[in-house]
Amino acid sequence: MKRLSFQASGLAIALIAAGAVSAENLRFAHVDPNDWTTSKKGAASQVFKNLVEAETDMTVDLFPAGSLGSEDDLVQGTQDGTISISMVSGSYANYCAAAAVTDIPYTFPSAPVAWEVMDGEFGQALADHCLEETGLRTLAYGETGFRHFTNSVRPIASPADMEGLKFRVQTIPLYLEMVRGLGAEPQGIAWGEVPTALATGVVDGQENPISVIYGNSFYEFQKYLTLDRHVYGVDHILINEDLFQSLSDSDQAALQRAAVVAGTVGRAIQQFGSAEGVSKLIEEGMEVTQPTDAQMAEFRAAAQPAVQAYLRDELGSDAEWIDRLADAVDNATAN
Repeated sequence: MKRLSFQASGLAIALIAAGAVSAENLRFAHVDPNDWTTSKKGAASQVFKNLVEAETDMTVDLFPAGSLGSEDDLVQGTQDGTISISMVSGSYANYCAAAAVTDIPYTFPSAPVAWEVMDGEFGQALADHCLEETGLRTLAYGETGFRHFTNSVRPIASPADMEGLKFRVQTIPLYLEMVRGLGAEPQGIAWGEVPTALATGVVDGQENPISVIYGNSFYEFQKYLTLDRHVYGVDHILINEDLFQSLSDSDQAALQRAAVVAGTVGRAIQQFGSAEGVSKLIEEGMEVTQPTDAQMAEFRAAAQPAVQAYLRDELGSDAEWIDRLADAVDNATAN
């Protein structure tokens, strides 16, 4: 994982003077659709814009649907000041390696536990650490939600049911290690080729959030859905730190309030879409399996060791974040 250090030393001041960013006109970018009734980032960014413009003299221009590039492009743009604010998920770990720990499989038993952890001491500590690593302030967290497995062969209720099956995953080591640990064979296939790979049997299954499974009509190729919640995706609402520090105290507070509300709205849209999506998938003929607590423990025991070993090697001195997250989840679960 690469790390990019942010050289403050007046960079934001120079960029503002050059017109790249402005304290009066903020540029908010993300890669999701602009439909704020179904898109988590779309809804979050619109709420952020409305609140900021109502409470301050600033304006917020929205750049949705990857119009300013990929998530990597958005993080880099926020670092160099050509973008004021970005809302990104997994790609942030390419810049702050410790952020990858939230993708450890079967870490969060439920969304409310994830919210308590990310909005509490752990989330704040991670934000502070990543600020030092990247020069980007985390204003608040949202979510991309839980990911689940689908396949065309058989119901999956435990890791034993995955043996011998091929699953399309993102070409990210963490996901490759997870699927191998569960006894299946991971296949790194480009996103645009997934429907064909499913339809022709190149792979038996795939994994994604419910909204993606339904939105891409994967029920046409996949009979079985397993609600195993193997990875909980976190959204990070990021702002250029020098730009943030150039604002008045009242404007800083307004941005932070707006971001918290925006993240909460994004979570709500994601949760509603997931719940509605499961019902729609059942209507389309998918057979849904909800593993029991004991079966979920089997999934966790099979998938976590290899992923944690990989991350400990990758993170080096930052590997402490693996244990800090585990402790935070244990505390939240016990409450």
